[in-house]
Amino acid sequence: MAKINALSILLEDDGKDFLNELYAEVIDSVQKSCVSDMIKNKDLSGDPKTGAVEAKKFANAVSAEYGSARSSGKGDSLKAKSVTVSIDCDREIVEEIEEKDILLYGVDGLLENRAKNHRRSMVRELERAFFAKAAEEAAEFTPDGEEDAEILEELIQELETTRNDYVDGVDRDMISVIAAPAVYGKIRSWLDTIHNASVDSSKAEFSVFHGVKVFPSVYLPAGVKMLAMMDGAVAQPVLPRPYAAEKIPLSEAYAVSLFYYYGVEAVMPEVIFKISE
Repeated sequence: MAKINALSILLEDDGKDFLNELYAEVIDSVQKSCVSDMIKNKDLSGDPKTGAVEAKKFANAVSAEYGSARSSGKGDSLKAKSVTVSIDCDREIVEEIEEKDILLYGVDGLLENRAKNHRRSMVRELERAFFAKAAEEAAEFTPDGEEDAEILEELIQELETTRNDYVDGVDRDMISVIAAPAVYGKIRSWLDTIHNASVDSSKAEFSVFHGVKVFPSVYLPAGVKMLAMMDGAVAQPVLPRPYAAEKIPLSEAYAVSLFYYYGVEAVMPEVIFKISE
């Protein structure tokens, strides 16, 4: 990444290049840090700049006797339901930096430090919004078991056996479970110390729990212990805008701004389940 030594350079080509590089690092880091980015629906059509995109869920294909299409002269019509995802959450991070602020870190050091904070701010915002929508649309599940590991398996089976016009069961490798830290910790201890010594304790998630990905998150809505969903059940398109800088009139300060816009919608609410406290 290029180095700069004065705030005024932010308005020049070298400064704009520096901000573009910084922006790219922030967005890449946000994507890698968000659990939601790993499991959200990315099969979207349309231009986010228009303010909305569209997701489709297709009905299950139904087999027929050989020759049916030839006899009728046509195949079955493709049945699909469209879900519009409005990009209606407008967010900004705008900070003013004074010349005196750069004495300790320098311009690039200070901006790199603030970029790390901006990344965390975006992650918090996007994760909370994603899981809030998922929990809002989720069906409440009441388990019979008492141990957390038993409860988790029951929750997985509830989702796994879901059947309707659009879903004919859900394979375990397409299921993700997000657990509150206290619940996750108990299940992790159950795996680590008693039942599965082969678990790699250096990894945050343990996709070895009966073939299902399980993640801890502090961003679940209050009162939700576990949230299970089919990957792609919720869409969250994000439209970020690159860093920009401008001089604050009648001062030695410069404003550095990062804008981003997003929307969140349940595409397949029928494959989202939750367990509440």
